[in-house]
Amino acid sequence: QVQLVESGGGLVQAGGSLRLSCAASGNIDSFNAMGWYRQAPGKQRELVAAITSGGSTNYADSVKGRFTISRDNAKNTVYLQMNSLKPEDTAVYYCKADLAFLPAYWGRGTQVTVSS
Repeated sequence: QVQLVESGGGLVQAGGSLRLSCAASGNIDSFNAMGWYRQAPGKQRELVAAITSGGSTNYADSVKGRFTISRDNAKNTVYLQMNSLKPEDTAVYYCKADLAFLPAYWGRGTQVTVSS
């Protein structure tokens, strides 16, 4: 059983920055991939950024150049550095872990609110 705990969300003005953290109970270097997703009110959950065990990254077009995903295997933690935040980035941000031959694990989410 893998547990994921997100932190770092909050209220920030447009143009500001936040860094989200996702602490995992297992060794993340054994995970196929980890990612950040977000869900705004009335909208479907969407991929924000993902990073594989090999370090390859993938970003939603809407966040390219502004957000950076990274991982610290020693701390079993994945980060999402969010810069130049916009009001449309407001959402609950969820951490996801993909393991081989198992269903994905999700955290409970952390709220990010960007005021204009």
